[in-house]
Amino acid sequence: MRFGKTLSDSVYPPWKDKYLEYDKIKKLLREDETSPQGRGGEANWTEQDEETFVHELTVTQLEKVNQHQVDTFSSIRDRAAACESELPDPEKEDTGKSEDEWKDVARDMLKELDGISKDLNELRKFSRVNYTGFLKAAKKHDRKRGLKYHVRPILQVRLAQTPFNSEDYAPLLYRLSAMYTWARQKLGEESANKETDTDIKPKDTYTAHKYWVHADNLLEVKTYLLRRLPVLVYNPQDVKVVDSSQKDPSLTSIYFDNHSFDLYQSKVEKTEAGLSVRLRWTGHLTDKPEIVLEKKFVGENEESNDIRIQIKEKYINSFLKGEYKMEKQIQKLEDRLGPDHDEVKNLKANVDEIQSFIKDKQLEPVLRASYTRTAFQIPGDDRIRVSLDTDLTFIREDALDPDRPCRDPDDWHRSDIDKNEMDYPYSAIKKGEISRFPHAILEIKVKDTKYTRNNAWLHDLMNSHLVKEEKRFSKFVHGVAELFEDYVNSFPFWLSDLETDIRRDPVTAYQEEQEREQKKAEDEMAVGSFLAGSKLSSPRHKVGSPGKYSERRLSGQISQSVQSRSRLRDSQLQSTAEEPDSDDDGVQGTEQVDVRDSSQGGIRSFLPAFSNSRYARRHRQRNAWDNAPLPPGVKEPSFWIKDQGDLKVEAKVWLANQRTFIKWQHVAILLATLSLSLYNAAGVNNNIARIISVVYTVFAIFAAVWGWGIYMWRSKLITERSGKDFDAVIGPFVVSIGLAVALVLNFAFKYRAAVADNREDNSTALFMGQGQMNNGLWVQEL
Repeated sequence: MRFGKTLSDSVYPPWKDKYLEYDKIKKLLREDETSPQGRGGEANWTEQDEETFVHELTVTQLEKVNQHQVDTFSSIRDRAAACESELPDPEKEDTGKSEDEWKDVARDMLKELDGISKDLNELRKFSRVNYTGFLKAAKKHDRKRGLKYHVRPILQVRLAQTPFNSEDYAPLLYRLSAMYTWARQKLGEESANKETDTDIKPKDTYTAHKYWVHADNLLEVKTYLLRRLPVLVYNPQDVKVVDSSQKDPSLTSIYFDNHSFDLYQSKVEKTEAGLSVRLRWTGHLTDKPEIVLEKKFVGENEESNDIRIQIKEKYINSFLKGEYKMEKQIQKLEDRLGPDHDEVKNLKANVDEIQSFIKDKQLEPVLRASYTRTAFQIPGDDRIRVSLDTDLTFIREDALDPDRPCRDPDDWHRSDIDKNEMDYPYSAIKKGEISRFPHAILEIKVKDTKYTRNNAWLHDLMNSHLVKEEKRFSKFVHGVAELFEDYVNSFPFWLSDLETDIRRDPVTAYQEEQEREQKKAEDEMAVGSFLAGSKLSSPRHKVGSPGKYSERRLSGQISQSVQSRSRLRDSQLQSTAEEPDSDDDGVQGTEQVDVRDSSQGGIRSFLPAFSNSRYARRHRQRNAWDNAPLPPGVKEPSFWIKDQGDLKVEAKVWLANQRTFIKWQHVAILLATLSLSLYNAAGVNNNIARIISVVYTVFAIFAAVWGWGIYMWRSKLITERSGKDFDAVIGPFVVSIGLAVALVLNFAFKYRAAVADNREDNSTALFMGQGQMNNGLWVQEL
């Protein structure tokens, strides 16, 4: 179907005058003339014709479409705000309306929300079809007048300046969902306590964040990640063997679709559940790697369901034709587990489902995506999984043109690439059959936990100038849009960003982050405090701000994960839960391993150098990271970008430091007073008391000097905005142990002196008794 027909079929009647006038554009382009290589087509095209065409396309038509987008979305937001104003105020017990009146309000609200939802859906279709129309018109122009003029770069810049295609509808959708829920609950269609009545526990869910990374920022992003997460080493022979020379794996995926590109359309337009089929392997095909055939289903609730089977290369052709149904694998599994085992039944069901789906949709290989992956993850801890894909290349793998097929129609892959073991940049591939992506793809998968919702370094990276967010980016969609643009009539929105420089100024990036946070807060507060304590939204849709706590929460888990590294099994290579519409599976982590050390306790808990407590492990791990050698070619920065702004420290931080200093001086004064009193009361002959008083004086001086030194050291850390710990355990340890020893010695000396005095008194009494006895005997003798 030609795009002109597609555009006319997509027109929403109330907005028919607001769409791109595609026929007018084609008339200005004089599409009926001969091609520039013909007899006079290019000679009749003047500078004035070019200026008229460019102005009409990039100014008149684009501003008309963009203005309608802005006005309509603003009107929809106002209508949503008007509905929100009808919600009851939970702080007021007496709302002034009866229950029947509130039900009438709920019915009217549902009708208005239905209208808002319909207009919002039509607005999304309006944006997409017009966006595709602008790109199609630019392509027609460059193909016809490309010998002298190119309009697509100008159009890309103008699309970036008038971003009618990049509106984020998610905040408004959440608000509409909350109002829908209130109205249904008020009308009795939905129970307010529905969630509390079920015993089903939600499974672990991941939220995926996708970003583009410019080549100039690639090394900085890698080093930033290396300081927080270790590289997940991939070793195809044995995951227990860590090979430091092992290179990052090269992954290859071959995507399937039919001649109408139905799977592509379902992903771009989101008209139905997204489906995709692909073959995936690691390394060169000549190395006989494990090949995985995967079918992915993405439902309306954005949850994905994957079906995967491992298949050998020699069976792929017969499997795709339906001639082979994995009989050998199934038989081996039956012999090992029995024919009635659940694993055997699941394998049979998966084989039948994938084969029937390929047959019903008439799918065949159309696109190859090849890239090099670097994975970052703490072994045994899958709460944060980061992958960085570089050298991303898309290659046509189709046989759509029977006269010049890119692939042998009787084979499932291009033999010229795999037999010759071609690597990036695939210089032997023809220009029209390959597209090299200019940026790296950073994907961060975060499990919804308290730890990940309050993670400072993750929040800083995701909002920094080093990355550019592309929420809906898909390798399959991008490859088809780049290499099969003549076969499809809908394009993803991110194509316009490829012609622009994605690098940003750090100050500008920070200001944009603050604006986003403010807008997000306004959207969350728009419904009012009515929703403050309700359970209307699922926890998996909530994105917390990771900036509340410092990054020190992360390092406390590293040493524990390092201990579990040797216990990882082969299941580390199996994939875990993925985000919707993910096109990049690779080496994934296992479930979190719980490692406990029974040697904790006793004096070890007081000595960080020997303790296995979380506090001690955190200190040791931080020291290990600080002293770790940097990668080759990387220099330690002389300053941090985060430290270049104005110094803003809360008053309570300074006051806390001063309060600690005053406490130390208080301790010093008390010890000095005690020592002086003891010295004066001891007298000249009491040497023990005089010595103890001198010891107390030494500790008093140490406490005063230590308090002052720590106060100055912490003030320096605060001024430098250092991320180091402020803990200082040596001073309290020395003073406490020293005073305890002094008291014990004092008691021992006094006890020994008392025993000596007692013995002396007994000896004197005995001597006097014997003298009296001798005197009595002498008197008697006389």
